[in-house]
Amino acid sequence: MNRTDRSGVNLLALRSHNAALVLDLLRAAGEGGISRLELAERTGLTPQAVSKITARLREEGLAEEAGRRASTGGKPRTVLRMVPAAGHAVGLHLDRDELTAALLDLAGTRVASRTVPLDLGAGAEVVVEAAAREVEALLAADGDPSPRTRPFPAAADSAVPGRVLGVGVAMPGPLDHLRGVPQRVTGFPQWAGFPLRDALAARLGLPVVLDKDTNAATLGLALRGPGGSFAYLHLGTGLGAGLVLGGALYRGARTGAGEFGHQVIQLDGPECSCGNRGCIEALCLAAVARGDLALAARVLGAGAANLVELLDIDRVLLGGRVVAAAEESFVRGVGAALAERGRGVGAALTERARIPVLPAGGGPCVVAEGAGQLVLAPLFGRAEVAFPAGRI
Repeated sequence: MNRTDRSGVNLLALRSHNAALVLDLLRAAGEGGISRLELAERTGLTPQAVSKITARLREEGLAEEAGRRASTGGKPRTVLRMVPAAGHAVGLHLDRDELTAALLDLAGTRVASRTVPLDLGAGAEVVVEAAAREVEALLAADGDPSPRTRPFPAAADSAVPGRVLGVGVAMPGPLDHLRGVPQRVTGFPQWAGFPLRDALAARLGLPVVLDKDTNAATLGLALRGPGGSFAYLHLGTGLGAGLVLGGALYRGARTGAGEFGHQVIQLDGPECSCGNRGCIEALCLAAVARGDLALAARVLGAGAANLVELLDIDRVLLGGRVVAAAEESFVRGVGAALAERGRGVGAALTERARIPVLPAGGGPCVVAEGAGQLVLAPLFGRAEVAFPAGRI
């Protein structure tokens, strides 16, 4: 099934798919809502199927009536809207030196966040406990320190109404997204093989999904962006990329795509923490450490130009702590590198000189919010996320 196909299917086996289509349209309609007839027209489902789905969504507290709209003929149409507070997801960004936790409602709006120092090399068990405590602290605002699934819908006086659907965790790679297991995380090989997803799920009593930090951020950007194909380059404590190709997040057959920072561009270059020499990450971070941001931007631009040539993407987005501190310099430098590469090839390829290079935006919580979307996106038919047995 094409992930970008928004048409419904009148088959019992695909009931969850159809419900996801309807819920996604309710989310997109916002406070103004959408009528059942419009839902039927946009999904291709029968009015009877839409009525059954919306009745179930209302029973579950996910949707509610939002008034009536004048009709061109006959009685006014009742419109429905999603209830954003009916459920929440937690997103965790485990960076090398800090942990950011964000709480999102069903609409993907961040309603709370926390950032604390973290030592990713302190040991897997220590990090799992620190992550669990931050989730508990984020959810304890209603006086209940337990993050376990709440009644649905929750009491009106709860600061975190609705149930907590799960926790998305984003961290540096490489890792196995499908099994929820880090591999030889660059700079922290001791993480290799640790069952992070299952360990945190057991500690919290909530579903957990694990992905690379760049993939999580890219998913969040794709959900609120114009679609198409783009690369998100994240420069912070490390350097990585997330890829959206044809509107879908691309992880690769072994979920290892996006190790952008470890492409070798200088054979006799400095040794990288991955064991190779001349990696873009090593060169870029060395330039940043010396305060030579212009060189760092040129190195980043060389890698970006390689991606544009290889994948024919529509745009390049830049983010991460280092980029945020000198956004204009990096956007200008990477853009100049693309333009320079374009002048050296035939006319058919000079379009890369006009590939836009833009700041990704999203602020310091862009990865944590994207991690939360790892949990939310499947509810709306927007992503395939690997949860263990017993989906949310």
